[in-house]
Amino acid sequence: MSIQPKATRPPRAPLAGSVPGTYARLLFDYLAARGLDSLAILGEAAPPAGHEPSYPAERWRQLLAQAADHLHDPALGLHLGASITPAHLGPLGYVLAASSNASAALQRYLRYQRLVHDVSPVRYELSGDELILEWNDDSRAIGPHANQCGLAALVQFARQIAAPDTTPLAVYFVEPAPANPAPYADFFGCPVSFEQPATRIRFAASLLQQPLRQPDATLATLLQGQVDALLAALPQQDHLLNDIRRRLSRRLLQGEPALEHIAADLHLSGRTLRRRLQQQGWHFRQ
Repeated sequence: MSIQPKATRPPRAPLAGSVPGTYARLLFDYLAARGLDSLAILGEAAPPAGHEPSYPAERWRQLLAQAADHLHDPALGLHLGASITPAHLGPLGYVLAASSNASAALQRYLRYQRLVHDVSPVRYELSGDELILEWNDDSRAIGPHANQCGLAALVQFARQIAAPDTTPLAVYFVEPAPANPAPYADFFGCPVSFEQPATRIRFAASLLQQPLRQPDATLATLLQGQVDALLAALPQQDHLLNDIRRRLSRRLLQGEPALEHIAADLHLSGRTLRRRLQQQGWHFRQ
């Protein structure tokens, strides 16, 4: 009997995008509050306040994994998100908090979301009496800790700036269920599902009419210029790579796709798609 060589998976391509330093400070602040040395745990010290560098998304994923392993905390992302403050979003945090109501804050968040998370864009939908927020397929690559941190931070931030009892209708994660799901149900206060087709959260649509606790139109206007400048300073997004990732995710459900299949989806020839990828230092197998 012959033994077939074991198929090897191609190395996972590094994540595109970045995470702002103020948001990444969540992790450093969380460790410091527990008297832990981030240099010993993460291999780097907390950056000086006000001078936080932007973190590549791949590095953010690694930092979260290192901290979770050290703390033996599979729900680290949940605990980080629950500790967010407006300062962790930089000027945008205060602009959102100064909005007149939750609808205005959401529209600003959607416009400036790259200042919070430059990896997986979120879209929203009003369906009947529900507000649905859903992240694209790139959320699968960023890892469970980052996904859980993002959704927990969103809910916690809403509780801070709108109403302390803000509770989703349901929360959905793409990752496998943890050994102990109780902390998730306890924090979100609603059903939490895992191994779902998309990262998603549902609220009652009435949340959009919720007045915020400290609206301040003057403050929002003053800080708007800073937020616009921060957004303009971000690198331009590569829409081609994002399109390829989305189409790959769909076709992988039917088996491993060929370059020609994805090229056809994009209305390109295989040769053109290969050339455009090579121009950016990428290969289709990545």
